[in-house]
Amino acid sequence: MTRIQGRFLSGSTMGHVVRMTLAGSVGVMFMFLIDAANLFWISLLGVERLIAALGFAWTIQFFAISVGIGFGVAATATVSHLIGRSDRAEARRQASVCGIAAFVVQFCVAALILWFRADLLALMGASGETARAASRYLLISVPSLPVMALGMIGSAVLRAEGDGVRAMMVTVTSGLVSMVIDPVLIYGLGFGLDGAAFALATARVLSASLSVYFVVGHHDLVGRIGWRDFRRLLGPFVLVALPVVLTQLSTPFGNYVVTTAISGFGDSAVAGWAVVARLTVLAFGGLFALSAAIGGIFGQNFGAVLYDRVVWVFRDALVFCLIYTLAAWGLLWLLTDTLTRAFSLDFEAARVVAAFTHVGALGWVFTGGMFVANAAFNNTGHPLWSTAWNWLRDGVLLFPAILLFSRGFASPGAIYGQAMVSALVGIAAVLTCWCYLGRLGRKARPERG
Repeated sequence: MTRIQGRFLSGSTMGHVVRMTLAGSVGVMFMFLIDAANLFWISLLGVERLIAALGFAWTIQFFAISVGIGFGVAATATVSHLIGRSDRAEARRQASVCGIAAFVVQFCVAALILWFRADLLALMGASGETARAASRYLLISVPSLPVMALGMIGSAVLRAEGDGVRAMMVTVTSGLVSMVIDPVLIYGLGFGLDGAAFALATARVLSASLSVYFVVGHHDLVGRIGWRDFRRLLGPFVLVALPVVLTQLSTPFGNYVVTTAISGFGDSAVAGWAVVARLTVLAFGGLFALSAAIGGIFGQNFGAVLYDRVVWVFRDALVFCLIYTLAAWGLLWLLTDTLTRAFSLDFEAARVVAAFTHVGALGWVFTGGMFVANAAFNNTGHPLWSTAWNWLRDGVLLFPAILLFSRGFASPGAIYGQAMVSALVGIAAVLTCWCYLGRLGRKARPERG
């Protein structure tokens, strides 16, 4: 058995949190910047229904992407535990199992989306030319989802190892390629929205290729497996992956609820919501990076039974989250008018965007705290706790809150209702996780003297 100590088992926990998050933030925010630029190029065509179609298509793909993210989180948890225990040979085999399982499941998910895409769009309120444009976008981009799943597993394994820089390089490189080919396909070749879909598929293939290359070529973290290894290691992966995937699916379900509510106010409101979706991932990409980055830090220290360090990671991540979110909220507030003009939004769409930049963005203080709690639960053996809190927010409380606020504030009410629910559940999840990890920390002190 190869004995190599994990990178996160010593040194400042805040240093690890900041280093991994900043590296991840560059990659994630760059990727989302490209996505926002994609929307900007489409908006320059001057056809609002194309922006709305992109919003509908993104909401549907968000479900599939969330499945891939869930598998990535599970891969980080299982592989980092083994690295923390200094069992690198088993970690290599576990990484192989994670990649195979993610590819097969995402292939099935992509097939279902393609088969039922017309029905899914109709359920969301898309119709006419908007629905047809969204359907074409899905037809072109969805087949690349299984390849994207491999890329997500590769990036997850890199984070489990502690190589945040190469995980960042994966998204930055594919993003640069996308930045070049987006305007060429959309304008140069006249493909319009179809060109944006082709660009997205190309970026996913490149991202997957790079991540697999780094995992295999630089870290040798993929091992040969037989059927016995696959059956043996699939169990631990599935025990984490199933609740984590359920947790991840709550977010697109909530997004679906909000999109459906806003669609009742017309294509203009949906166009504003499409802009909000891009602003969310662009402005708060650091929080997405934080939740992914700290998984490996939690996992290695939990695997090594360094429970007091697990508590320190949780505390440091919450501090980082608070500072980051308040800064992003202030910037969005100041840029509200500029964003409205940049995307050529009319009155109704501008109201939706302003509701987000003024109120909805502040709710991400609590959403970010929930991300940190989720990462702690997922990587310390309690992924079902994350599932429970997320579905309480998105599956139980969100719809009645949106219904209530929409009656008083029309389309912006959906943003207000979402922010209120995020605050209530986020505070409860953080307090629950703090109590749980506090018990772990007290348990570690007698063992370590």
